[in-house]
Amino acid sequence: MSISCPIDLNKAALRTEISNVYGRVAAAPEGDFHFHRGPAYAAEFLGYDAVELGRLPAACTASFAGIANPLAIGSIHAGETVVDIGCGMGMDLLLAASRVGAEGKAIGVDMTEAMVEGARASAAACGLSQVEVRKGDATALPVETGSADVVISNGVLNLVPEKELAFQEIVRILKPGGRLYLGDIAVDAPFTEEVRSNVDLWVA
Repeated sequence: MSISCPIDLNKAALRTEISNVYGRVAAAPEGDFHFHRGPAYAAEFLGYDAVELGRLPAACTASFAGIANPLAIGSIHAGETVVDIGCGMGMDLLLAASRVGAEGKAIGVDMTEAMVEGARASAAACGLSQVEVRKGDATALPVETGSADVVISNGVLNLVPEKELAFQEIVRILKPGGRLYLGDIAVDAPFTEEVRSNVDLWVA
């Protein structure tokens, strides 16, 4: 099965549009978007612990727009290094940081400046010095090779046109025996070339 995108897709325009949309989510999460957001949605529909979410800054949880709960897939141990691809304002990232503890490390990567700044502010507000947020792209992660025990991602890789590169990067940064906890969207029917080439439909 191929996970490639059409060769004529305007990838630069797609990245700009995605960054614009999620920049608006960071600034005004109560705005009019086609996807669900917020802590109530996360707890009621995705199985997050509402008490845990209540300990995080409101700005962090309000902008959550994931589609699953990757932290429920498997365990994260004290002292481990976790990388969150497309960390957004940092909800999953901060929850992972609480699991790895002060001896571990939680690295968030996001392509949207507003999300990066928001995640950094949320980590600082929680006193989580083991959190580091880096601006970057899923196809060229600013993470050292073989450094991650766990990679998590929540509803982000479906937005990446070069999925082969994204998965190659995940393999690159994982330690031998490392784990991938991935929550995302998949379809089992082919799209037409016209649909796959439409930038608006990638983020609609």
